[in-house]
Amino acid sequence: MNQRPLVADRLRQSVAEREAASLRRQLRTVTAQQGNWIWVDGQRLLNFASNDYLGLAQAPELAAAMQQAIQTWGSGATAAHLLGGHREPHAALERYAAQWLGYPRALLFSTGYMANLAVLDTCLQSHDLCVQDRLNHACLLDGARLAGAHLKRYRHQDLAHAEALLAADPERAAMLVSDAVFSMDGDQVDVRAITAVAERQQALLFLDDAHGFGVLGREGRGTVAAAGLGVESVPLQMLTLGKAMGSFGALVVGTDALIDALVQLARPFLFTTAMPPAVAAASLAAMQTARAEPWRQETLHRRIDVFRTEVAGLGYTLMASQTAIQPILIGEAGKALQCAAALAERGFYAPAIRYPTVPKGEARLRITLSASHTEAELAALIEALRQLNDQSFMNEPSAAG
Repeated sequence: MNQRPLVADRLRQSVAEREAASLRRQLRTVTAQQGNWIWVDGQRLLNFASNDYLGLAQAPELAAAMQQAIQTWGSGATAAHLLGGHREPHAALERYAAQWLGYPRALLFSTGYMANLAVLDTCLQSHDLCVQDRLNHACLLDGARLAGAHLKRYRHQDLAHAEALLAADPERAAMLVSDAVFSMDGDQVDVRAITAVAERQQALLFLDDAHGFGVLGREGRGTVAAAGLGVESVPLQMLTLGKAMGSFGALVVGTDALIDALVQLARPFLFTTAMPPAVAAASLAAMQTARAEPWRQETLHRRIDVFRTEVAGLGYTLMASQTAIQPILIGEAGKALQCAAALAERGFYAPAIRYPTVPKGEARLRITLSASHTEAELAALIEALRQLNDQSFMNEPSAAG
């Protein structure tokens, strides 16, 4: 009799192991939203888990642009970009982004995940070398694996280690790939240092600036611009539109030759329906609004400064982040879940982040700040954290982790 292992049994076992280690995820539905407040399972919570860093997701300019585009273009693009789906709102967004950021061309994708898969699978071949930071986002790792490249991961932010990995394999074409702002730690890559490594080792540099775009640099032009650099030093960047821009999708900006190669060869671009034109119109409105309203970026950074000063004074362990991502390191997964639950009881939504999203033993509360958070809302969160730090369970071992 066939004794083939059953896939379903294996999956059930994996889920059971997650459950036992306090690592099971729970999909919770937000049933309503009003400003920074969301309703989850009937509970009204102040949201400190949103990536809407500039508070643009509910800005009237985006809604108006989307409504106007729907009247002209309808609700969908109806085809892939190269088969008639590339509409004027898509092209206008690409032109504007390229001009604003000082890059020759931009190419629009439906998600940042797709964009990163496209770049890495297109640029790399099976015999190439791809050197990446150990804490890079999953889609960057997946892109290298999809391409079948030789993936080497260097110690977080250790660019000497990155250069050693590149130097040890000089016969292979190579890419050097990093998050510009790390999504779970909030720290930033040293852009000038990594560009120097890429130049010395003749590796194509690609940075994912999902969490820096809109937040860092003059007009929010991102991590590369904040370092005073551009396309000559960083020939490819990915920028998401669903975070600080409050919309949806992603752009890859780069040289003419590299963007044209993506148009011709990138499977995630070639073989998917283009995003709804109305969404692209909203993203364009977001960029224009962000540039016209610098107070959003300025307010966000004031909120960051206050949070870091006050929470560090409470004795919490903060990570080295000057961005909107402000993780509070807890350690054990079970204890992080307890902290998140205790905050929810006090009316705040800040989920626990656990393995495998972060390394084992580094579970955390990932607080994200927005320009839309008022001084009173931030003060209320800080007071809740003070109360939480006084609770006895914060100093007791958890049952699992």
